[in-house]
Amino acid sequence: MRPFKSTIKTNKASYKENYAEMEKLVLELQQQLKNSQIQGTEASIGRARKRGKFLARERITLLLDKDSPFLELMPLAGLMHEGGFGPGGTTVAGIGYVNTRLCLINANLGTRKGGAVDYATSLKVLRLGEIALENKLPTINLVESGGANLPEQDRIFNNYGASFREMSRRSKLGIPTISVVFGNATAGGAYVPGMSDYTIMQRDAAKVFLAGPPLVKMATKEIANDEELGGANMHSRISGVADFLAEDEQDAISIARDVVKTLKPAKPYTVPHAPVVPPRYNAEELLGIIPANLKRAIDIREVLVRIVDNSEFTEFKTNYGITMVCCWANINGYPVGIIANNGVIFAESAQKATQFIQLANKSNTPLLFIHNTTGFMVGKQYEQKGMINSGAQLIHAVSGSTVPHISLLIGNSYGAGNYAMCGRSFQPRFLFSYPNVQSGVMGAEQLSGVMEIVKRQSAASLNKKVDEKMLKKAKDAMYKEAKQKASVWHATSELWDDGVINPRDTRKYLSLCLATVYNDNIEGSDAFGVFRI
Repeated sequence: MRPFKSTIKTNKASYKENYAEMEKLVLELQQQLKNSQIQGTEASIGRARKRGKFLARERITLLLDKDSPFLELMPLAGLMHEGGFGPGGTTVAGIGYVNTRLCLINANLGTRKGGAVDYATSLKVLRLGEIALENKLPTINLVESGGANLPEQDRIFNNYGASFREMSRRSKLGIPTISVVFGNATAGGAYVPGMSDYTIMQRDAAKVFLAGPPLVKMATKEIANDEELGGANMHSRISGVADFLAEDEQDAISIARDVVKTLKPAKPYTVPHAPVVPPRYNAEELLGIIPANLKRAIDIREVLVRIVDNSEFTEFKTNYGITMVCCWANINGYPVGIIANNGVIFAESAQKATQFIQLANKSNTPLLFIHNTTGFMVGKQYEQKGMINSGAQLIHAVSGSTVPHISLLIGNSYGAGNYAMCGRSFQPRFLFSYPNVQSGVMGAEQLSGVMEIVKRQSAASLNKKVDEKMLKKAKDAMYKEAKQKASVWHATSELWDDGVINPRDTRKYLSLCLATVYNDNIEGSDAFGVFRI
């Protein structure tokens, strides 16, 4: 591998402008994340403290290996949802090490709306199931939930059911779920511990039942208390729902860690782990490299050398299809193939990336896609030269590839360009965004401009005069709406990504993602869809 010599000048006006703009966005991100970390009202937290309970994030800290990393996922899910329970929903989730084993951890916020599941949380739980399945990660549920948020039941109902189906599928495949119950797990929430491979309940605190005393009395006229219906003692001695009875929260978490120790070992990392050498360039400089104006071009290699080990990579077809950079590199010692946009995608760029994807599958190497493109080149010349064929080849290659894909959005990611670069709809193992990202079918300016042209042509065909005032009003409204829906805040709210990240932390996130995908054997494919020529 060869080092790339950076030409970035941190004293240039353009660098300082970019840095200032990105820093503003990072500060906005930090505020949003701070809001998502609110674990309930002062009153609800106070009640939990009086009962000697830990909060969700404290339980995660106790569960994780000391001083080990934790990759939080979807902390801003539901950010822009009306009627929801706030950013992140009512669960804190992520990937971390428990007894040296990578696990997916999902902790209910019992102090936020009683841990009830709103719509955003139901989407989040489904996505967590996908991550656990694809990466063969044991799941540890830290349970304290009152079940579905009933006013949203029509939107939650099927998602809830699908999450139970996925638990069952993972169990069948030998990917276990461990549930630790600290409080209420009622109604649909009772099936979480009920369907887990291992269930731990805290004495005199856990309550697991399909229906509480009031509902039982109404339905059957039977009078019973919480302990008789669903107490930890009862489930440990009579029903058998509890596999382990813990004395307190710390004991429950300790038991969970012991259970992880007994699990079948994950398959070892099968590729020689290279020595880890940090990048030669400061990640802080990423803030000044990413353009404040996304219309400005950047050399994507300047981003790469602040992410990859020793700032070294082996570039493939350097002088061909130059708006796509394809290279081999290591990140924290893990081999990875990188496909990164260096502008709009031309036919040659697509062809190069297609071949590179095939090579990655031949060598069983994961792929990292770095997005910064408005899409494929358009125009008569390019259409006649078969732009569609070249684009289709790339999409076939991405779709047929079976090595793990990780996507990182650092700027624009529009239209078919998003698809070809393994956007959310192409199911990468992980997808993260910088806080400046814009994505959608097309940019707001293009969308509103196309609308104007269509309306003018329609008026002309009907021999009608255009109302310029009304047309401008409609164009401005469409621009505003499209701009808002293209924003990273809308995207992350709808779970189009797994989180918005500070560019400074890029290497940390990618390192843990790669550790996760290397948790299992990686096998490429020789089979792809028909390549049109």
